[in-house]
Amino acid sequence: MVGDYMHTKAVRILSILLLLAFVRLAAAESLWVGRFSSDSDAIPDPWQVERIDERVPATRYAVRKWDGVNAIEARARKSMALLARAMDVELSRTPYLCWMWRIEAPLATADMTKKEGDDYAARVYLNFEVPADQMSFSTRAKLALARSIFGGRVPDAAINYVWDNRQPVETLQNNAYTDRARMIVLRSGGGVAGRWVSERRNVRDDFRRAFGEFDARLHSMALAADTDNTGEDAHSGFADFRFVTKESECPEPSGHQP
Repeated sequence: MVGDYMHTKAVRILSILLLLAFVRLAAAESLWVGRFSSDSDAIPDPWQVERIDERVPATRYAVRKWDGVNAIEARARKSMALLARAMDVELSRTPYLCWMWRIEAPLATADMTKKEGDDYAARVYLNFEVPADQMSFSTRAKLALARSIFGGRVPDAAINYVWDNRQPVETLQNNAYTDRARMIVLRSGGGVAGRWVSERRNVRDDFRRAFGEFDARLHSMALAADTDNTGEDAHSGFADFRFVTKESECPEPSGHQP
């Protein structure tokens, strides 16, 4: 009897230890940077609205449950502002960024090849620090000038994942204003407008494709819907941002509407 009891107890303890190890492993493989609660419509810390130009009306952001998904809702009307946060991500460990987003409709007159058309119904910014010795003198000079005008928010390099209206998916090109921001089209047109869709991107590979083999550090990200150039209206949503390992999947939340 005693032997059976001790064996059963040992099995239970071992099971608990294995479960705890699995939980710790799962946590190590997933770094959440944008998980939102619909308990309040207030924007949670450390997310903050950042206005690039005080003369331009700000895009409005709020938290809501949208078709069962706890999300950031963005509404732009001739407006522009970022919803941004700082972060410190080891891309060597968790190089994949997963998230969900949606638009109600693409912008009709946007054109990412021109300054006057540089608007998007939805985009996700990733901002990087690059060692000075890996940038040319002219690049450092351009960045210094930009920061004298726009302040310290100007990054050394940035990737913009965008939901465009016309360019093919996987288009990569410079931003219309600066070659230090590269635009990557992930969705185009309105074929899946009005529905949540999921993304999974290898950020390290995308950075290398955009800028080359720089020793860059990801230090912040931002979300946006912006229509200050085209004067249109945009309505979009963002949810469930996290960085994961190569082996990790990004399961869709139960409230996801296919």
